[in-house]
Amino acid sequence: MHSRVALAFQRIDRAELRFCRLLNSSSGFAAIRVLFRAVSWLGDGWIWYLLIAALPALYGAAGWAAAVQMAVTGAFGVAIYRAVKHRAVRERPFITDATINCAAAPLDRYSFPSGHTLHAVSFTMLMASHFPEWSGLLLAFTGLVALSRVVLGLHYPTDVAAGALLGGGLAFASLRLTMLLGA
Repeated sequence: MHSRVALAFQRIDRAELRFCRLLNSSSGFAAIRVLFRAVSWLGDGWIWYLLIAALPALYGAAGWAAAVQMAVTGAFGVAIYRAVKHRAVRERPFITDATINCAAAPLDRYSFPSGHTLHAVSFTMLMASHFPEWSGLLLAFTGLVALSRVVLGLHYPTDVAAGALLGGGLAFASLRLTMLLGA
């Protein structure tokens, strides 16, 4: 099974490398590299921790409900992300192609799926559900997080797409479960 997954990733990697190189080449510009490193660092969790902590102060009881839902959903996101990542074992683009510049330190070895994107999509959907006024800002940030992963040479586009699908599915399940429970 593992060899079939590895073979599939090799084929997909070859198909994506041109696009990866194109986006990654922009990291050669200092301003772009600094911007996407900052976005990536915030996407490591810092922006989400701050937001979760601030919600009760900003919105009272409604903020507490959203903060708890985000924290629980985030914990499930970490578990899903780790389980998939350690089974897929897809090497990062800068490892498989010497022409791709690693413009930021990775948090771990493997690239599939993008945990940054998974959590950005998940938290953005949850926030939009609770507090729609945050939608525009968080959608823009989520787009930058997703783009940063490829620009910095840390992920393939399919890693980002898989993270987005997992994060969206996780948020949808969390919202649906909350609705069914009447919370």
